[in-house]
Amino acid sequence: MILFSMVIGVIIGNFAHNVQQTFNTVRFHGVSVPISVGLLAMMWPILTKVQYETLPSIVFSRRLLAHVLISVGLNWIVGPLVMLGVAWASLPDLPTYRVGVIMVGLARCIAMVMIWNELAGGDANYCAILVVINSILQIILYSPYAILFINVIGGQGQPSIHVSYGNVAIAVLIYLGIPLAAGVATRYVVWMLTSKDFLERKFAPVFGLLSLIGLLYTIIVLFAYQGHHIVHNLGPVFRVFVPLILYFLIMWTLAFCMIYQIHQRRPCGFGGYQMAVVHSFTAGSNNFELAIAIAISVYGVGSDQALAATIGPLVEVPVLLSLTWVALYLERKLSWRRLCDNDELSACEGDEKIKV
Repeated sequence: MILFSMVIGVIIGNFAHNVQQTFNTVRFHGVSVPISVGLLAMMWPILTKVQYETLPSIVFSRRLLAHVLISVGLNWIVGPLVMLGVAWASLPDLPTYRVGVIMVGLARCIAMVMIWNELAGGDANYCAILVVINSILQIILYSPYAILFINVIGGQGQPSIHVSYGNVAIAVLIYLGIPLAAGVATRYVVWMLTSKDFLERKFAPVFGLLSLIGLLYTIIVLFAYQGHHIVHNLGPVFRVFVPLILYFLIMWTLAFCMIYQIHQRRPCGFGGYQMAVVHSFTAGSNNFELAIAIAISVYGVGSDQALAATIGPLVEVPVLLSLTWVALYLERKLSWRRLCDNDELSACEGDEKIKV
């Protein structure tokens, strides 16, 4: 569906020459209102699904705190640096596209990871907690990270690609803060008026369709804006695939192998396969909705940066879907269960399962 939406957008952009003027009639913080609505619609249902009520459980489990520290290290130290490295290695001569890719790397996943985690059989409760933490950290860290990774580390004397802290901060506040507030309000109002079971089993799946519609609509509009540019620059567009694919594979493999090695040393006390799935997909996926919104708001809807960020979901979906099959294969082929010695057995018996 994402690929089909991109094709439709390119066709519209090449044959409907007044599409840009039509969407630019009314603007909000430098972004046309129709596009702003699509960007907010992508995020609202996603942030309604986040189980914010699980956050207090961190203080009750030392084991959970260890997982949180590992996840924060992978997501907010290793991940951005890996994306910076692969972006520079594969796009050294395309600074504008490179910036769009880096912006994807700075946006940690808070949505699709829950789907990949469920498909691969990961621990849903731990995944929910890590999603909450990433949501909070994105509000705090995305703006300073953008300045650091784009202006300071990645600028290399090219002021034309620099970003303003104020512009990024306002964009984060609009395109993450507003849907976050709406998501929290929606979650607990529906829960209060009905039940948590109704919220998660009936309301959330139906309401979640709005996010898909918003994503597809935004992709169509973006590629309509960029249609002529894309047709005449297919080489750079396809080159953006390279750093994204490398990033997803490197981060997923690194996290999965790391948790597997820890499990071999503490086979009964660190979660095994389920936690390997949680960490690998949390580290190996990104919040491309936020990256698209920020790129459009800062650089403009017709920019190379916005186009590069928009290619993110086209690459992420098939790659991570393939990695769910890899995870299920490794669950069968690797040794995840061993007899514990007395110390490890005691640790297991004292580590209560988190209840959400």
